[in-house]
Parts: sequence; C-alpha cells; structure tokens
Amino acid sequence: MRFWHLWVLISIAFLIPSENMAQEKGKTDQEASFPAEVSGWKWDGKENHYNRKTIFDYINGAGELYIAYNFNGVKVRRYEKGSQPPITAEVYDMGTSEDAFGVFSFERQDEEAGIGQGSEFGGGLLRFWKGKCFVSVFAEGQGKEAEAATLDIGKAIANSIKFTGPIPKLLGVLPNGKTGLLEKSTRYFHSHILLNQRFFVANQNILNLNSKTEAVLGQYAQGQQKIHLLIIRYSEESEAAAALQKFKRAYMPEVGPQTTIQTEDKKWTAAGQRKSFILIVFGAGSKAKSEKWIRAAEERIGSL
Repeated sequence: MRFWHLWVLISIAFLIPSENMAQEKGKTDQEASFPAEVSGWKWDGKENHYNRKTIFDYINGAGELYIAYNFNGVKVRRYEKGSQPPITAEVYDMGTSEDAFGVFSFERQDEEAGIGQGSEFGGGLLRFWKGKCFVSVFAEGQGKEAEAATLDIGKAIANSIKFTGPIPKLLGVLPNGKTGLLEKSTRYFHSHILLNQRFFVANQNILNLNSKTEAVLGQYAQGQQKIHLLIIRYSEESEAAAALQKFKRAYMPEVGPQTTIQTEDKKWTAAGQRKSFILIVFGAGSKAKSEKWIRAAEERIGSL
C-alpha cells in the first residue's frame, strides 16, 4: 500500500482547454470548495490551513516537495462515517497550473482516475490536478466503500474548480510518438534536488537550477535500455551557456570542446544548447544515437 506522504530520498490524461479558457484566472475563479458530506462521510467541522512556513507542522519531512514547486498554501478537511475509515482531503494552491501539474507528475505511478486534468488512484490514495490546484484525497484504511467515497469527494472538489489551466509548454520539447516515451515517468520541476531524486546527476547543483528555471525529464524505453532526456529552459541564453559549461566541467571534463562522452557503464551522454535551452541525454547506446536524441529535441524547440 502506498503511503500518502512517502518522501523518497537519493507520479496522462490531459484536458487541453481553448486559449481563452486556458488563461490563469483570478484567485476567486481558481478557488476549490470541499463538500460537506459525501456518501455518508461527513466533514468533522474543522478546516486546517498551512502555508510555506507552517507546512512542516503538517507533513514534516515531505514539505520540501511543495516548497520546491512554489506553493502558496494547503487546506485540509477530515471526513468521518461511523466505523468506516476516516478520509482526509487536501487542496494545495500551487500558484500556477504548471506547478500543479509538476507536483502531480513528480510521484505519478498509479492508474488514471478520470478526475480533473490528470489523476491517479491506487492504494486508497487519489491524486489529481486542475487549474492551479493539486488535490490529494486518501482513506486511512481499506474497503470498497471508503475507496468509492474517496473518489466521490475528489470529484466534488474537482467540479468546484471552475477553470482549467495549461500544462507546461516545455513538455512539448520531449520527442514522443514511437520513441518509447514512458509518460508516467515524465517529471516537471525546478530544483536539482528533485532532479536527483528521479535521476541522480551530481551532489552539487551543476546545472544552476533555481525557482526561475523550468526542467522536464523524460524516460524512454529502448529495448532493454532506459534513456533519460533532460530539457532545461533558462531565463537568458547567457544563463544556459554558463550552466552548460559548468555541467561539462563537472560531468564530462575529459571532452574539451566536444559535447559527448562515453561513461563507465559504456553508455553515452550528450549535451547541447539551443537559445536559452540546455538538452542532455543520458544512457544512449552509441555516440551517434546520443547526438540523434539531441537533434530530435532541438527540432521541437522551435515550436515553443
């Protein structure tokens, strides 16, 4: 059973709205409401609020995940029904739909539940995002009734959020189609700490990731091989150039002016820059293939 606040150290069905509907609306438009009662589970009358400073009082050890996505706060309600397992609902205000998607994507692993703009349900835990909200609903015990009520509470919250929001445009740089992209393994983030938790690169922040950079990590199945493609967008071309040089000095110091290297596992890593983007492929089967992955991503940058 998957625990709702598991923090692992060193998770797609998207509704793409029209351009007008996709614009981020005001705070009132984006507000999510909790139901008072669903399927006999009644709200206990308390609503707890936590912000960036107090989040660790609620989820000590896991708050870093939300902080890394620049969240504003979370509201929590608890539902009870006799001897049935209690159900807890959490609504996180992530500020933007991109970061709501990001925190959803980071731990995605279960089956789509058809709620919000993207969702998953497994082990009694429902996770979904819609607009600027990321929502988690979970039962503190097992049973078909509790599972059904968990989904119904989630649907009620999703229906209360009147507007949808765009997914990160950076996802469009990842080659897809017949490339073997494992969509559930696609992560969107800003922090090198989060990068290392999904694909370890270095202890230090050798790519200069920060709250203003955007990064997406795609995993591809190529036969028995797993290839990782990392795309990062910086605010300026000069920032991307500096980060690429820093990465090369730390990760591939032997290559000099070249941009590819064969690692100890006999796989190939290639890195490149186009405009304000850095593109890095890890685990390619040959030098030629590593360079092909970089070119494939470069061709998609022009669409942004």
